[in-house]
Amino acid sequence: MNKKLYALMDWAEIEAITYSESVHPFRLLGPHAAGKDAVVQAFLPNAKSVTLYAEKSKNPVPMELMDESGYFACILKKKVPFKYELEVIDKDGRQSRFYDPYEFPPQITDRALKKFNTGGNYKSYEMLGAHPIEIEEVVGTLFSVWAPEAQRVSVVGDFNEWDGRIHEMERRGDSGVFEIFIPGVRAGALYKYEIKTAQDNIVLKSDPYAIDSEMPPGDASIVSDFSSFKWTDSEWMDKRRKANFDDKPLSIYEVNLLNYLPQSAEDASDGDVKAPSRLPSYSALARAAAGEMKDMGYTHICLAPFLEYEGDSWGYENTRNYFIPTKRHGSREEFAAFVDYMHSEGIGVIMELNISDFVKSLSGLEGFDGTALYENEDYRISCRPDRDSLKFDYSKTEVVNFMIGVCLFWADKYHIDGINVLDLAPMLYRDFQKSGDWVPNIYGGPQDLAAVDFLKTLTSVFHREAEGGLLIAVDSSAWPGTTAGTQDDGLGFDFKWNLGWKNDFLSYMRLDPIYRTHHYGELFFSLVYAYSEKFILSLSMRDFTQESLMNVFPGDDDHKFSCMKAALGLFLTFPGKKLFSMGQGYAERDPFRPDTPINRTYDKFEAHEQVHQCFKDMMSLYTREKALYELDQESEGFEWINCISANENIFVYLRKPKSDGKMLLIVLNFENIPRKKYRVGVPDKGHYKEIFNTDAEIYGGFDFRNTKVYEAEKWEYDNREYSIAIKVPPLSCIIFECED
Repeated sequence: MNKKLYALMDWAEIEAITYSESVHPFRLLGPHAAGKDAVVQAFLPNAKSVTLYAEKSKNPVPMELMDESGYFACILKKKVPFKYELEVIDKDGRQSRFYDPYEFPPQITDRALKKFNTGGNYKSYEMLGAHPIEIEEVVGTLFSVWAPEAQRVSVVGDFNEWDGRIHEMERRGDSGVFEIFIPGVRAGALYKYEIKTAQDNIVLKSDPYAIDSEMPPGDASIVSDFSSFKWTDSEWMDKRRKANFDDKPLSIYEVNLLNYLPQSAEDASDGDVKAPSRLPSYSALARAAAGEMKDMGYTHICLAPFLEYEGDSWGYENTRNYFIPTKRHGSREEFAAFVDYMHSEGIGVIMELNISDFVKSLSGLEGFDGTALYENEDYRISCRPDRDSLKFDYSKTEVVNFMIGVCLFWADKYHIDGINVLDLAPMLYRDFQKSGDWVPNIYGGPQDLAAVDFLKTLTSVFHREAEGGLLIAVDSSAWPGTTAGTQDDGLGFDFKWNLGWKNDFLSYMRLDPIYRTHHYGELFFSLVYAYSEKFILSLSMRDFTQESLMNVFPGDDDHKFSCMKAALGLFLTFPGKKLFSMGQGYAERDPFRPDTPINRTYDKFEAHEQVHQCFKDMMSLYTREKALYELDQESEGFEWINCISANENIFVYLRKPKSDGKMLLIVLNFENIPRKKYRVGVPDKGHYKEIFNTDAEIYGGFDFRNTKVYEAEKWEYDNREYSIAIKVPPLSCIIFECED
């Protein structure tokens, strides 16, 4: 053994490396200056012999085995730094040649690390994760992960036989970030992080920042990048930056991609999971969804959980990784093409995202580095008992960076136009569905102050970075100012689902008309608070897992069809933007079932088509008539004519445009009794023309319509100086245009 080389060895540090306990392997491994010479050390536990080939040097240098564990070293006349390759013959006689990962210095800047720890590194996905890069013409992948309490972190994968001894990562100061560049590792490589915890346990974790992964049940992350996909939606993105939906129609079609049936074998993609055996491809989904949405007049498609999820159970609580669209319909590039196609058809894409809590998983975020890293260490704070998951700890700057980064990532890399942020209630309140076992905030209240600050930061950053992108709150609580600006101490969301309206609407519609009289006020109670927030009226698929919208209504089929058409009339003429669940507009009999394709084969196909045609024409009316959307957020856009006819179950109101559009008079009858000359007060003299009637023959009704144009009579009614006497069909919605 070379005595000079032996004297240069730091045996205590070498032992830490060979026992896989080092957090600073770069202190020894790789090239280091030793006076006028250079010492190169390498730990290759499976190597029999190692030879070093230095750049611009004719003679290879054999490396000496310094420790039987596979620790090699050599000394040569070189100035550090210099490039070299190692030629290894392993114990099975296989030969390989590669650049040494430890000859490449750390790549992440100290400034980026400081921003990650102190706040402001909201695109942390550009720093952490696995990124294929090129350093000094050497191609490889830069790996980095946040695991502050780990004793040691290694990258393991199919490129090193999943051996945690080979690629030990360097800890970057006090940042808690571990990093290593591995030459030769390219896109497509499988990997995980092997973490030795403070409790001396070895755990394998998927990369929280991975942008690709194996199909379930596999959970290894996959090295990937975005260089291959070319977007063609620049015109759409420019238009989106200037968009403002406060006075524009916003109609969202909520879909679960698993529910679309493939049209042919070419449209299907086979998966190895227990879901439908033939899943539609993203390409087939784009064509089917865009065609249906353009036919109906929707402005946006909303993708219900499409992130890759654990096992076979569909649901937000089973999300496995926050940066990966499900591969059950195709690759990431194919999903990007789905979004690009939607934009080319003039349709925006909204995703649903749960950033409240995460699923418990041995390979996931739970106890990531052996400690409560992404969750709070106090189980009373982090536990969400209603679905046995863990809340994110938004008091940690790095977690805030992570979750804001998730939202920015989808807008940045996939051109997503908006996000439905789910489950705000368990974020905002520490006592959510907890009976006594919760910890109050520093003021003794149930509010989660860190989560409130996080949401305000999220909305501010998102609107700055993703210009024109929408953030929509799905919140079952009564938190004030959800859509107020952060400058006014609001949360800063663009819109909020009106879950109170939805509950009242469904409760009223379930009743037989004879009982609706006693619940008359429920249907318009939401107007008490309708302008306190910017609301979206939502009839979401999560509302129809036990029964379909069609089966909400009582009575026989004819009664159900009529009532459904009238109810959809209320939905589309009431103040608020619109979100509607897929399939329900077809008068589906069966409730929504995740992982079960929509069945459009009916007992009475014609009747269902008539209901659907009625809804389609109402959607066209909604996008055409300014009165139905321009003043959605202003009380000036709505005016009651009659909200006191409880015995007749009739409602009459006006919808008004902002400027040059025509005022609309809406008459709703939720009683199964026709009225031949029902007098209605009108705002002024002039002519009133029926432009829509759900009882029209083409919609399967009795054609009890108002075919003539009414001139207002000077007859005081409904506290109005003028009135008209009209026909009101049973269980109907009628819309009149005020011509003068």
